[in-house]
Amino acid sequence: MSDTAGTVDHVLITDVLLRDGFQIEPVVIPTADKIRLAYGLLDAGLTSLEIGSFVHPGKVPQMADTDQLVSELRPGESAALHTLVFNERGARRALAAGARNVRLIVSASDGHSQANAGVPSQAALARLRPAAALLTEAQVRIEACIATAFVCPFDGETSPDTVVGLARQLSALGIRVLHLADTIGAASPWHIRRTVSAVRTALPDLPLGLHLHNTYGMASANAWEALQLGVRRFDASLGGIGGCPFAPGAAGNIATDDLVNLCHHAGISTGIDAEKLVALREELHALLGRKLDSALSAVPATPVALRTAVTTG
Repeated sequence: MSDTAGTVDHVLITDVLLRDGFQIEPVVIPTADKIRLAYGLLDAGLTSLEIGSFVHPGKVPQMADTDQLVSELRPGESAALHTLVFNERGARRALAAGARNVRLIVSASDGHSQANAGVPSQAALARLRPAAALLTEAQVRIEACIATAFVCPFDGETSPDTVVGLARQLSALGIRVLHLADTIGAASPWHIRRTVSAVRTALPDLPLGLHLHNTYGMASANAWEALQLGVRRFDASLGGIGGCPFAPGAAGNIATDDLVNLCHHAGISTGIDAEKLVALREELHALLGRKLDSALSAVPATPVALRTAVTTG
């Protein structure tokens, strides 16, 4: 499998605002607002959005409208809408709604898997096998995400060997991309290098992405480390909002606006219009009625370097 999404000078950013961003908000965001923000992100140049999760609405009420979002959003041929699936029932719901891009998710640590899925990691993985079979038969593009790939709030540091073992099993299910998640934002660049290198060595042809959180202010440093390792796929959330409701202490995602700023300073293109992100961020601020978490949301103007990739050479 070759990584066709990115070269050395381009990064693919998947904005996860509608899923990871909103899932931890205390007030359910109206579907119409989600749709408006989704189209705003697409208009800003995002070509990949994570819009929801097929979970029981009683467990995560903010995701109750995922079926509707999949059915109503029309991103065009050049953009992909991703949804999360944890089991066969979720896969059937995804297919019924018309999903074409699905992410399977499993935790590397048993502690987080128990909190998030109600069963240990290997049992959660077993649930994904029939789901993957259904999705493959329907020719749905499958990616996967390993949660707590670096640190778990219950079990501590995650061994790279554990992540590699799960990566091998997920690869056997036919996934196109594997995302490694710093679910509680406790990883350091050292963790990133250690685990990304281990997975790369074991599965050199499997494209990798990172899902970073900024609980301890390390997300940008971790993204930079990953860029040096050749990672060219990242999840991010506009304004830096989000977190896992089943991981104590987890704070917001790396911010889409901050990550674009980092990439553009380094001369790495994203295809994203940063000026449009500023306007969207203001809309999000008004919708939530609170301060956003991105560094750029705290400054009055957009740095020149954020507007376009810096010319290097």
